[in-house]
Amino acid sequence: MGTNLSGLIADNGYDYPSEIELRNIFASSCVEAAARKLHIPAVEMYRRMKRVHLFRDLIYPCYESLHSQSREIVTEDIINALKIREQKLNAA
Repeated sequence: MGTNLSGLIADNGYDYPSEIELRNIFASSCVEAAARKLHIPAVEMYRRMKRVHLFRDLIYPCYESLHSQSREIVTEDIINALKIREQKLNAA
């Protein structure tokens, strides 16, 4: 799973986050960035994303490719996916 972080651990005295924790941190940053872009509270964004399963279907499964993209691209992708899924859900 990748990067050698032994220098970080020795330098700061803290254990580096696990893979799951890193993915959770990334998911949290996605919520906050999308909320900021749409000018809504992060809690509202989280509820909307959870309602249409963006965490399960996009953010966690695509973590490797998403987190290597720019924050702007990821935020736009998430907002677009959210809007498409919400439209489908509302149409049903």
